[in-house]
Amino acid sequence: MALMLVSGLSNQTGASIAALAFPVLGPVGVVAVRQWVAAVVLGAVGRPRLRHFTTAQWRPVLGLALVFAAMNLSLYAAIERIGLGLAVTLEFLGPLAVALAGSRRRVDLVAAVAAAAAVVVLTRPTPSTDYLGISLALLAAACWACYILLNRTVGARLPGLEGSAAAAAVSGALYLPVGVWVLWHHPPTATALGCALAAGVLSSAVPFLADLLALRRIPAHFFGVFMSVNPVFAALAGLTLLGQQLDALAWLAIAMIVGANTVAVSTAHRPTTHRSTT
Repeated sequence: MALMLVSGLSNQTGASIAALAFPVLGPVGVVAVRQWVAAVVLGAVGRPRLRHFTTAQWRPVLGLALVFAAMNLSLYAAIERIGLGLAVTLEFLGPLAVALAGSRRRVDLVAAVAAAAAVVVLTRPTPSTDYLGISLALLAAACWACYILLNRTVGARLPGLEGSAAAAAVSGALYLPVGVWVLWHHPPTATALGCALAAGVLSSAVPFLADLLALRRIPAHFFGVFMSVNPVFAALAGLTLLGQQLDALAWLAIAMIVGANTVAVSTAHRPTTHRSTT
Protein backbone atom coordinates (compact mmCIF):
# COMPACT_ATOMS: atom_id res chain seq x y z
CA MET A 1 0.00 0.00 0.00
CA ALA A 2 2.79 2.44 0.88
CA LEU A 3 4.58 1.76 -2.41
CA MET A 4 1.41 2.41 -4.43
CA LEU A 5 0.77 5.60 -2.46
CA VAL A 6 4.31 6.77 -3.19
CA SER A 7 3.90 5.92 -6.89
CA GLY A 8 0.64 7.83 -7.33
CA LEU A 9 1.63 10.88 -5.33
CA SER A 10 5.06 11.04 -6.97
CA ASN A 11 3.62 10.79 -10.47
CA GLN A 12 1.05 13.54 -10.00
CA THR A 13 3.38 15.77 -7.99
CA GLY A 14 5.88 15.45 -10.83
CA ALA A 15 3.22 16.51 -13.32
CA SER A 16 2.32 19.56 -11.24
CA ILE A 17 5.99 20.53 -10.90
CA ALA A 18 6.37 20.12 -14.66
CA ALA A 19 3.60 22.68 -15.14
CA LEU A 20 5.74 25.25 -13.29
CA ALA A 21 8.27 25.05 -16.14
CA PHE A 22 5.69 25.57 -18.91
CA PRO A 23 6.06 29.39 -19.02
CA VAL A 24 9.77 29.01 -19.87
CA LEU A 25 10.09 25.69 -21.73
CA GLY A 26 6.52 25.02 -22.80
CA PRO A 27 5.01 21.52 -22.74
CA VAL A 28 7.27 20.36 -25.58
CA GLY A 29 10.48 21.29 -23.78
CA VAL A 30 9.34 19.76 -20.50
CA VAL A 31 8.21 16.53 -22.19
CA ALA A 32 11.53 16.29 -24.03
CA VAL A 33 13.47 16.44 -20.77
CA ARG A 34 11.09 13.94 -19.17
CA GLN A 35 11.47 11.53 -22.09
CA TRP A 36 15.26 11.71 -21.82
CA VAL A 37 15.11 10.94 -18.11
CA ALA A 38 12.74 8.02 -18.79
CA ALA A 39 15.05 6.67 -21.49
CA VAL A 40 18.02 6.71 -19.10
CA VAL A 41 16.08 5.09 -16.24
CA LEU A 42 14.40 2.37 -18.30
CA GLY A 43 17.56 1.78 -20.30
CA ALA A 44 19.54 1.17 -17.11
CA VAL A 45 16.91 -1.21 -15.72
CA GLY A 46 15.76 -2.99 -18.88
CA ARG A 47 19.10 -3.12 -20.74
CA PRO A 48 17.60 -3.84 -24.17
CA ARG A 49 19.76 -5.79 -26.64
CA LEU A 50 18.75 -3.73 -29.65
CA ARG A 51 21.01 -5.53 -32.13
CA HIS A 52 19.22 -8.80 -31.43
CA PHE A 53 15.71 -7.46 -32.12
CA THR A 54 13.94 -8.98 -35.12
CA THR A 55 11.67 -7.06 -37.50
CA ALA A 56 8.61 -8.59 -35.83
CA GLN A 57 9.88 -7.30 -32.48
CA TRP A 58 10.80 -3.84 -33.74
CA ARG A 59 7.33 -3.12 -35.20
CA PRO A 60 5.41 -2.98 -31.88
CA VAL A 61 8.40 -1.34 -30.15
CA LEU A 62 8.35 1.52 -32.66
CA GLY A 63 4.59 1.82 -32.29
CA LEU A 64 5.00 1.97 -28.53
CA ALA A 65 7.69 4.65 -28.88
CA LEU A 66 5.33 6.83 -30.95
CA VAL A 67 2.58 6.31 -28.38
CA PHE A 68 4.95 7.30 -25.56
CA ALA A 69 5.88 10.48 -27.40
CA ALA A 70 2.31 11.47 -28.26
CA MET A 71 0.77 10.50 -24.91
CA ASN A 72 3.04 12.61 -22.73
CA LEU A 73 3.00 15.61 -25.07
CA SER A 74 -0.80 15.64 -25.44
CA LEU A 75 -1.26 15.21 -21.68
CA TYR A 76 1.14 18.03 -20.76
CA ALA A 77 -0.37 20.31 -23.40
CA ALA A 78 -3.81 19.53 -21.94
CA ILE A 79 -2.56 20.24 -18.40
CA GLU A 80 -1.37 23.65 -19.55
CA ARG A 81 -4.83 24.50 -20.90
CA ILE A 82 -7.39 22.82 -18.60
CA GLY A 83 -5.46 21.98 -15.42
CA LEU A 84 -3.94 18.86 -13.96
CA GLY A 85 -7.02 17.30 -12.35
CA LEU A 86 -9.31 17.48 -15.38
CA ALA A 87 -6.60 16.43 -17.84
CA VAL A 88 -5.59 13.33 -15.89
CA THR A 89 -9.23 12.40 -15.26
CA LEU A 90 -10.08 12.52 -18.96
CA GLU A 91 -6.90 10.60 -19.75
CA PHE A 92 -8.14 7.75 -17.55
CA LEU A 93 -10.91 7.12 -20.07
CA GLY A 94 -8.26 5.28 -22.11
CA PRO A 95 -7.73 2.31 -19.78
CA LEU A 96 -11.42 2.35 -18.92
CA ALA A 97 -12.29 1.93 -22.61
CA VAL A 98 -9.89 -1.00 -22.89
CA ALA A 99 -11.33 -2.60 -19.76
CA LEU A 100 -14.88 -2.26 -21.09
CA ALA A 101 -14.20 -3.14 -24.74
CA GLY A 102 -16.14 -6.18 -25.84
CA SER A 103 -17.77 -6.69 -22.45
CA ARG A 104 -21.47 -7.52 -22.28
CA ARG A 105 -21.80 -7.54 -18.50
CA ARG A 106 -24.43 -5.29 -16.98
CA VAL A 107 -21.98 -3.89 -14.42
CA ASP A 108 -19.66 -2.75 -17.21
CA LEU A 109 -22.54 -1.11 -19.04
CA VAL A 110 -23.39 0.82 -15.88
CA ALA A 111 -19.73 1.83 -15.50
CA ALA A 112 -19.62 3.02 -19.11
CA VAL A 113 -22.80 5.09 -18.73
CA ALA A 114 -21.50 6.62 -15.49
CA ALA A 115 -18.18 7.53 -17.13
CA ALA A 116 -19.97 9.04 -20.15
CA ALA A 117 -22.16 11.15 -17.86
CA ALA A 118 -19.07 12.30 -15.97
CA VAL A 119 -17.40 13.36 -19.23
CA VAL A 120 -20.48 15.42 -20.12
CA VAL A 121 -20.21 17.14 -16.75
CA LEU A 122 -16.48 17.80 -17.14
CA THR A 123 -16.86 19.18 -20.66
CA ARG A 124 -20.09 21.08 -20.10
CA PRO A 125 -20.15 24.25 -22.21
CA THR A 126 -19.29 27.46 -20.39
CA PRO A 127 -18.05 30.85 -21.64
CA SER A 128 -14.48 29.69 -20.97
CA THR A 129 -14.68 26.05 -22.11
CA ASP A 130 -11.33 25.06 -23.63
CA TYR A 131 -12.29 22.48 -26.23
CA LEU A 132 -8.73 22.20 -27.54
CA GLY A 133 -7.50 21.30 -24.05
CA ILE A 134 -10.29 18.73 -23.70
CA SER A 135 -9.41 17.26 -27.11
CA LEU A 136 -5.75 16.98 -26.13
CA ALA A 137 -6.69 15.13 -22.93
CA LEU A 138 -8.89 12.75 -24.93
CA LEU A 139 -5.99 12.21 -27.35
CA ALA A 140 -3.84 11.27 -24.35
CA ALA A 141 -6.59 8.82 -23.34
CA ALA A 142 -6.55 7.25 -26.81
CA CYS A 143 -2.75 6.99 -26.64
CA TRP A 144 -2.97 5.29 -23.24
CA ALA A 145 -5.44 2.75 -24.65
CA CYS A 146 -3.04 2.10 -27.55
CA TYR A 147 -0.19 1.76 -25.06
CA ILE A 148 -2.02 -1.01 -23.20
CA LEU A 149 -2.71 -2.95 -26.39
CA LEU A 150 0.80 -2.45 -27.81
CA ASN A 151 2.43 -3.25 -24.48
CA ARG A 152 0.74 -6.65 -24.48
CA THR A 153 2.27 -7.40 -27.87
CA VAL A 154 5.70 -6.11 -26.86
CA GLY A 155 5.58 -8.15 -23.65
CA ALA A 156 4.75 -11.28 -25.62
CA ARG A 157 7.57 -10.81 -28.11
CA LEU A 158 10.38 -9.54 -25.88
CA PRO A 159 11.59 -10.73 -22.48
CA GLY A 160 11.48 -8.67 -19.31
CA LEU A 161 11.55 -4.90 -19.73
CA GLU A 162 13.58 -4.86 -22.93
CA GLY A 163 10.63 -3.77 -25.07
CA SER A 164 9.59 -0.88 -22.84
CA ALA A 165 13.22 0.23 -22.44
CA ALA A 166 13.77 0.17 -26.20
CA ALA A 167 10.56 2.12 -26.81
CA ALA A 168 11.59 4.74 -24.23
CA ALA A 169 15.00 5.06 -25.90
CA VAL A 170 13.46 5.56 -29.34
CA SER A 171 10.93 8.04 -27.94
CA GLY A 172 13.74 9.98 -26.25
CA ALA A 173 15.66 10.03 -29.53
CA LEU A 174 12.60 11.38 -31.35
CA TYR A 175 12.54 14.31 -28.94
CA LEU A 176 16.22 15.16 -29.43
CA PRO A 177 15.78 17.54 -32.42
CA VAL A 178 12.73 19.37 -31.08
CA GLY A 179 14.06 19.35 -27.52
CA VAL A 180 17.39 20.84 -28.55
CA TRP A 181 15.59 23.43 -30.70
CA VAL A 182 13.33 24.46 -27.80
CA LEU A 183 16.20 24.69 -25.33
CA TRP A 184 18.28 26.67 -27.83
CA HIS A 185 15.58 29.22 -28.67
CA HIS A 186 14.15 29.34 -25.14
CA PRO A 187 17.18 29.18 -22.84
CA PRO A 188 15.97 27.55 -19.63
CA THR A 189 16.39 29.18 -16.29
CA ALA A 190 17.90 27.07 -13.53
CA THR A 191 14.47 26.85 -11.90
CA ALA A 192 12.69 25.74 -15.08
CA LEU A 193 15.32 23.14 -15.90
CA GLY A 194 15.23 21.88 -12.32
CA CYS A 195 11.43 21.53 -12.51
CA ALA A 196 11.67 19.60 -15.79
CA LEU A 197 14.32 17.26 -14.39
CA ALA A 198 12.32 16.81 -11.20
CA ALA A 199 9.27 15.95 -13.28
CA GLY A 200 11.28 13.31 -15.11
CA VAL A 201 12.44 11.75 -11.85
CA LEU A 202 9.12 12.02 -9.98
CA SER A 203 6.89 11.01 -12.91
CA SER A 204 9.19 8.37 -14.42
CA ALA A 205 11.93 6.98 -12.19
CA VAL A 206 10.17 6.90 -8.80
CA PRO A 207 6.79 5.52 -10.02
CA PHE A 208 8.49 2.94 -12.22
CA LEU A 209 10.59 1.52 -9.41
CA ALA A 210 7.74 1.74 -6.88
CA ASP A 211 5.33 -0.01 -9.25
CA LEU A 212 7.90 -2.70 -9.99
CA LEU A 213 8.31 -3.44 -6.28
CA ALA A 214 4.58 -3.22 -5.57
CA LEU A 215 3.63 -5.68 -8.31
CA ARG A 216 5.91 -8.26 -6.71
CA ARG A 217 3.88 -8.08 -3.49
CA ILE A 218 0.24 -7.59 -4.50
CA PRO A 219 -2.19 -9.00 -7.12
CA ALA A 220 -2.29 -7.12 -10.42
CA HIS A 221 -6.05 -6.44 -10.14
CA PHE A 222 -5.58 -4.73 -6.76
CA PHE A 223 -2.82 -2.61 -8.27
CA GLY A 224 -5.18 -1.64 -11.08
CA VAL A 225 -7.90 -0.62 -8.64
CA PHE A 226 -5.51 1.57 -6.66
CA MET A 227 -4.23 3.21 -9.86
CA SER A 228 -7.78 4.43 -10.44
CA VAL A 229 -7.41 7.02 -7.67
CA ASN A 230 -4.72 8.89 -9.63
CA PRO A 231 -7.22 11.50 -10.89
CA VAL A 232 -7.92 12.37 -7.26
CA PHE A 233 -4.19 12.70 -6.56
CA ALA A 234 -3.89 14.87 -9.68
CA ALA A 235 -6.73 17.16 -8.60
CA LEU A 236 -5.23 17.52 -5.11
CA ALA A 237 -1.75 18.20 -6.51
CA GLY A 238 -3.17 20.78 -8.89
CA LEU A 239 -5.01 22.43 -6.02
CA THR A 240 -2.13 22.51 -3.52
CA LEU A 241 0.83 23.19 -5.83
CA LEU A 242 -0.74 25.12 -8.71
CA GLY A 243 -3.80 26.67 -7.10
CA GLN A 244 -6.12 25.08 -9.69
CA GLN A 245 -9.63 25.16 -8.23
CA LEU A 246 -12.37 22.71 -9.21
CA ASP A 247 -16.07 23.20 -8.58
CA ALA A 248 -18.33 20.67 -6.88
CA LEU A 249 -19.61 19.21 -10.16
CA ALA A 250 -16.06 18.63 -11.40
CA TRP A 251 -15.19 16.77 -8.18
CA LEU A 252 -18.36 14.69 -8.58
CA ALA A 253 -17.41 13.84 -12.17
CA ILE A 254 -13.90 12.83 -11.08
CA ALA A 255 -15.40 10.58 -8.41
CA MET A 256 -17.69 8.98 -11.01
CA ILE A 257 -14.83 8.21 -13.39
CA VAL A 258 -12.69 6.85 -10.54
CA GLY A 259 -15.62 4.68 -9.50
CA ALA A 260 -16.18 3.43 -13.05
CA ASN A 261 -12.50 2.52 -13.37
CA THR A 262 -12.53 0.76 -10.01
CA VAL A 263 -15.61 -1.30 -10.87
CA ALA A 264 -14.34 -2.22 -14.33
CA VAL A 265 -10.89 -3.27 -13.10
CA SER A 266 -11.90 -5.01 -9.89
CA THR A 267 -14.60 -7.14 -11.52
CA ALA A 268 -12.72 -7.98 -14.71
CA HIS A 269 -11.84 -11.60 -15.41
CA ARG A 270 -8.76 -10.82 -17.43
CA PRO A 271 -5.29 -9.47 -16.51
CA THR A 272 -4.96 -5.75 -15.97
CA THR A 273 -2.08 -3.86 -17.59
CA HIS A 274 -0.73 -1.01 -15.50
CA ARG A 275 0.44 2.25 -16.88
CA SER A 276 3.94 2.99 -18.00
CA THR A 277 5.57 5.90 -16.28
CA THR A 278 7.46 7.07 -19.29
